[in-house]
Order: sequence, then C-alpha cells, then structure tokens
Amino acid sequence: MKIYTLKTKQRLPISREEAWKFLSDPANLKTITPDYMGFDIISGADREMFPGQIIQYTVSPVAGIKTTWITEITHVKELEYFVDEQRFGPYALWHHKHFIKPIPGGVEMEDIVDYKLPFGILGRMAHPILVGPKLKEIFEYRKKKLEELFGEFPVKEMHQKNTGT
Repeated sequence: MKIYTLKTKQRLPISREEAWKFLSDPANLKTITPDYMGFDIISGADREMFPGQIIQYTVSPVAGIKTTWITEITHVKELEYFVDEQRFGPYALWHHKHFIKPIPGGVEMEDIVDYKLPFGILGRMAHPILVGPKLKEIFEYRKKKLEELFGEFPVKEMHQKNTGT
C-alpha cells in the first residue's frame, strides 16, 4: 500500500481572520479550482464549517468524466486549522490538513494532503505521469488565484554587507 503526500506552503499579506473567513468557506473552493475541473458543490456548503459537515461535489478531473466526491470536515480549530477527508470519491484515501499561521506581515498557509490511489499497481503507475502532476498543477493554480485575490507576499531582499579592506 503506497500513500503519497503533497505539501504546499504559501504566504499572503492578509490577516489570519481574513484568511480563515475565505479558506474555511466551502463555497470558495470553486473560485480556487481550475475551470476545466468542472467543480460544482451539490450540497453541504450552506453554513459555517463545523466538524461532521458533509459536503458533496461533482468534479471532472480527467477527460471530462464527471464524478461525485463527498468529503467530511473532521476537525476544526477556528483560525488555526481544519481537516477534510474523502468519504466517497476518486481516491482510496484522501486526508487534507489546512493550517493557517500568523507571521509578520500576513499569514502562512500550509496544506498537507495524504492520499492513496485505487487500482493497486495501475494506480501506482498512473501517479508519476497523471495524478501527481495534476495535483501539483491544481495547487499551483490555487496559489496563483489566491495571489490574484489577496496580493503577493512581499519578499524582503537580503543585502550583503560590503566589507572593503
């Protein structure tokens, strides 16, 4: 059994409260998901996030083939983190942790996704050529979209000290 892990971090120049308000609202998932994924929420996104919340989506990850994905919000610590787990859908396992940490000048968001593919050896063969690259592409899209919405985090330039002798 092979379990894969995808980790991403992103800094945004917004408050922890603003980041939480946006990221913990399931309705905003469509905004930060590529259009070609055909992402639509069927039910469960009509209230503030809570442990035990079931959210149903349709998504078309490959060749326009529509599939239903059902996730449960299993853990919520307001302003700090939440966890969603797939109950039914395209993965044999999907466990996605979302962390929000205040830093000087904004927030650092970290996603850690642990996942397992179905279909045994065929799933493992598909990972490096299809699934792994597609997930990285989706999270890269998410990063760019969040920067469009909230701005880029300023990078401080490091200056070398000139010590002439």
